[in-house]
Amino acid sequence: MIKRTLMVIAMAITAFHLFASFLWIAPSSALREVIPGDLLSKYMIPMWGQSWSVFAPEPINGDYYFDVRAVISTDNGEEITEWVRATDVELDHSTYKLFPPRSAGLGVGVASDLKGTWEDLPDDQKAIVKLDYFKGDDSVDRLKTKLAEYEDPKNTVSSYLASEHIATAYATQVAKAIWGDDVQRVQYQAARQNVVPFSERNDRSAQRPKIQPVPVGWRALVTEENQSEEEFAKYFCASDEVRCVGEQ
Repeated sequence: MIKRTLMVIAMAITAFHLFASFLWIAPSSALREVIPGDLLSKYMIPMWGQSWSVFAPEPINGDYYFDVRAVISTDNGEEITEWVRATDVELDHSTYKLFPPRSAGLGVGVASDLKGTWEDLPDDQKAIVKLDYFKGDDSVDRLKTKLAEYEDPKNTVSSYLASEHIATAYATQVAKAIWGDDVQRVQYQAARQNVVPFSERNDRSAQRPKIQPVPVGWRALVTEENQSEEEFAKYFCASDEVRCVGEQ
């Protein structure tokens, strides 16, 4: 009886996983409403997420970068660090690795999401995002208020702010991993660079198009609840692509 019960439970779990995977990778439709709320995304992300973007409508044709720098306090005041390309550090964890960690694509995902939501912003809001918002505990509220002063006909600001919040939290972890607790504020730049067009693949003089950056001003630090700065630093600093505070 116990064996039969366990088999039924295992079959039910397997059936749900297959059904959820089908809904996740299939084109969006009303069928997704069978699973209520955001249960589907919470189940699929981060462990089971899949995407057909590698294959259709066309292969991935560009690279994303995420650069971070910080202002750190020193005995002589404050100092601006050099830029560090966090995506290079992350990808080093997966290059030539038989079992790469799933987190190795985290920086690329953050950069892709930020650039996508930024491109949807009206020009007025893009100009505001370039400004600095790091002073005081209300810096995020002041940014929201300023963005709301201009028209947003497609309601794109809320999506961008959600992406910026994630990007700032990620940049904060990167900065603290590299430069330690002396970090006062961060600045980051997401960017995309397309590959040489397929039609020019045989042209030896062909060059990649220019980098398309997302200019963002200085931001106050963001620390999410339940995150571990120590564990992130241990993982991030294991790469040979970066020298962290303990190695400087």
